[in-house]
Amino acid sequence: MRAFAFERSDDSASALRAFRPTAQFLAGGTTLLDLMKLDVMRPDLVIDINGLAKSHAEIEVGEKGLRLGGLTRMADAAAHPLLRRDFPMIAQSLELAASPQLRNMATLGGNVLQRTRCNYFRNPGWANCNKRTPGSGCAALEGVNRMHAVLGVSEHCIATYPGDFAQALIALGASVEIAGAEGARTIGFDALHREPGDHPHIETSLRPGDLILAFVVPAGAWTKRSLYLKIRDRQSYEFALASAAVALEMRGETIIQARIGLGGVAAKPWRAREAEAVLAGKTASDENFQAASEAAFAKAQYREGNRFKIELGKRALVRALSQAAQMKV
Repeated sequence: MRAFAFERSDDSASALRAFRPTAQFLAGGTTLLDLMKLDVMRPDLVIDINGLAKSHAEIEVGEKGLRLGGLTRMADAAAHPLLRRDFPMIAQSLELAASPQLRNMATLGGNVLQRTRCNYFRNPGWANCNKRTPGSGCAALEGVNRMHAVLGVSEHCIATYPGDFAQALIALGASVEIAGAEGARTIGFDALHREPGDHPHIETSLRPGDLILAFVVPAGAWTKRSLYLKIRDRQSYEFALASAAVALEMRGETIIQARIGLGGVAAKPWRAREAEAVLAGKTASDENFQAASEAAFAKAQYREGNRFKIELGKRALVRALSQAAQMKV
């Protein structure tokens, strides 16, 4: 790890004043410190923002929806009884992530900004990584790519977005409250992350020095009938090979509205709108769930190592839809 300066900020205003282009904010540190040790991220200033938890670690569940502070710890949100009752998908996406120790440290704001686990990105010994060194190429295209994405990829990067919580937020139409040098703003969660395109190193729409202060999830008839299904190589402390965040509004056996987020298979948190459109107004049946899964992966692009993810992703989505339809709410 390289030498760096260290500061603490107790409010967003002081944190924004302290920031400079070569700095990084530190909350839980479960991603930043790893990447600093690997010499992938090299800030010369680390700004500890845990003091912001005094005003930005709220968990509020009400008639209008859910509000989660950006400095809320993953474990605290996952254990909140009203969140578990009214937004089970969110609680499950947090419970199935990382380990208990990491969930006790990691913040929600930091979690959605975690960076890819692509081995070529995390090992500077590999020169060809467009995320780490723009214009250098993508070693994963012809390398080991079993864990890589099949949706939202480009010829410049096929790295997978690794998180779980983000799939729930994108499925439920969350928004993000942000503080920055140019003032406060709110954006849709679906606008936070970017597809790699020609510039894989630009991963989000955040401006330098921006802070995520809160997530707001609107109330809806679908939030209680929601779940997060995660398929992985082992049952704990592992990233998804494929996952599905599913929420359904139903009247009898008819699906009024479906909301679907896919994980483990895409370059960013992925809203499967084509699959949602297939299900609108349809009966909850295996046939319709299968049709939705086909629509979700119709534009998938695979390499030899990750071709299996298309079929796995379809099966995960069908299972999640079936389980959500059978929920007692």
